[in-house]
Amino acid sequence: MKTSLVIMAAGIGSRFGGGIKQLAPIGPCGEIIMDYSIHDAIKAGFNKIVFIIRKDIEKDFREVIGDRIEKLCARKGVEVAYAFQSLEDLPAGVSLPAGRTKPWGTGQAILAAKDVINEPFAVINADDYYGKTAYTVVHDALVSSCEGMNFCMAGFILKNTLSDNGGVTRGVCKVDDRAYLTDVVETSDIVKTCENGVAGAASNGAAIDPESYVSMNFWGLTPDFLPVLENGFTDFFKDLSNPLKGEYLLPIFIGQLLREGKVSVKVLETKDTWFGVTYAQDKQAVIDAMRGLIAEGVYEKDLFSDL
Repeated sequence: MKTSLVIMAAGIGSRFGGGIKQLAPIGPCGEIIMDYSIHDAIKAGFNKIVFIIRKDIEKDFREVIGDRIEKLCARKGVEVAYAFQSLEDLPAGVSLPAGRTKPWGTGQAILAAKDVINEPFAVINADDYYGKTAYTVVHDALVSSCEGMNFCMAGFILKNTLSDNGGVTRGVCKVDDRAYLTDVVETSDIVKTCENGVAGAASNGAAIDPESYVSMNFWGLTPDFLPVLENGFTDFFKDLSNPLKGEYLLPIFIGQLLREGKVSVKVLETKDTWFGVTYAQDKQAVIDAMRGLIAEGVYEKDLFSDL
């Protein structure tokens, strides 16, 4: 069964190698986070990779990442496709607001790929390391139980997603007794805490259960979602109060559909540690963590040699 991994990479800047966090080498042979994501996806059974980028960085993206991955995928029988997110790609009758330079968000990013997605698909951020488990559980759900408007998501444990270097924003999940998502609460400035030797978490002084599920924007979706997402983008502009900064965000829209009873989302637990370069100081921690995973045998030093 065809399953796609959709990588949202349009946020990568037009300068390459000059501090662009998505392209920071973290592996022993210069691998970037996307290399590990693609490796883990192919290992889990995904057989199509969709890059969402901007047209103005296509040449550089192909030179630095795309061409290399295309050659690898060709050897493994994995399809590669591109989609292009554009600020001007708006619903009929909607004009680009004067002065708008900020992208329209993750919801619009997925819409940019609607013409190349015809199969169940997972969505990830280009600059997040999710671990192997998330790809396996989401892929298996996509081929066995995700159909129509029944979706899934990788549910990370909050304590496994925090930074040692400052507060982070997370979508804290509420789930029912069958592990179905009931709501996602966007929670800002979550920091690690320690009280009486017990590790915890807090946001603006309020304690949060460190064992809570959080969404890290790793969704398992179906093609049936795309026309609904497109209609939602039209509605987004009807209520847009800040035309210069408002964003059409995937978790917010899915949360809206949940509250309206129009979708179901199964939360699939992963206890792997999430890595990301939220702060400049995080980069060394990610490099050290990847060295540890290689030492443990989770990855080969020659990353793709085990595929």
